[in-house]
Amino acid sequence: MDTNIRIGIGGWTYVPWRSNFYPPGLVQRRELEYASRHVTAIEINGTYYGAQKPATYAKWRDETPAGFLFSAKAPKRIMASRVLAKAGAQIEDFVSGIAELGAKLGPLVWQFERGKNIDFEDFAAFLELLPKAADGRTLRHALDVRNPGFVDHRFLALARQCGMATVFTDSPDHPSFADITADFVYARLMRAQSDIATGYAKVDLERWARRARQWASGGEADDLPRIDPVVSAPTRPRDVFIYFISAAKERNPAAAMALQQQLGLAPAEAFSP
Repeated sequence: MDTNIRIGIGGWTYVPWRSNFYPPGLVQRRELEYASRHVTAIEINGTYYGAQKPATYAKWRDETPAGFLFSAKAPKRIMASRVLAKAGAQIEDFVSGIAELGAKLGPLVWQFERGKNIDFEDFAAFLELLPKAADGRTLRHALDVRNPGFVDHRFLALARQCGMATVFTDSPDHPSFADITADFVYARLMRAQSDIATGYAKVDLERWARRARQWASGGEADDLPRIDPVVSAPTRPRDVFIYFISAAKERNPAAAMALQQQLGLAPAEAFSP
């Protein structure tokens, strides 16, 4: 079993899932409990629109099984700051709250929208503000920069210098590249199709299972696009996070569970009705 591979979905509250993922009669307050026992990670998207109270994060922590991980998108107001280098107080406020997830806190995702005009020096200063640890636990950061003009060799070199991952988006709408810049890989898959029960065809899930294993074992997915194919990442085992996000969202839980099956993965514990 590839225990350093996490497969998940974005969020857990989505009305269509109540007819094709959640069992009939499941009360909404138990949806996180159920979802976290069918996938091994969840990306919290709601934090992009506003951070939650620490007590809410603690509640989510306690509703999920041991070994489960949350990723979380940082509030968009931070990345929208006119001067990124002055966002320290906002970063600290977000991180101090979400640290309540404790051992279940995975990577934090910093998403910069396409229209954001980024100054390189300001961006570099911003990355210096991202804390390396919280409450004694190491933090991981994933950079999702959607401005094509900013995503280049210099950006990759800075990400490597800071030990931060760059998000593979698998999307025609955003820069999509598989250069490895950290000791973990973060992929957000956005091509689920509504007319396929598992969102992705079996052959595509097999390809993603192969790529996940390549990344986890220290290799690179040689069939995915890269910005700098000459620079290779160190060959060493890595943690891998793959989330099924957006697109035909109603199919994403089935896609995640199908990929887990391809990889021989299973959640830490079963759901108890």
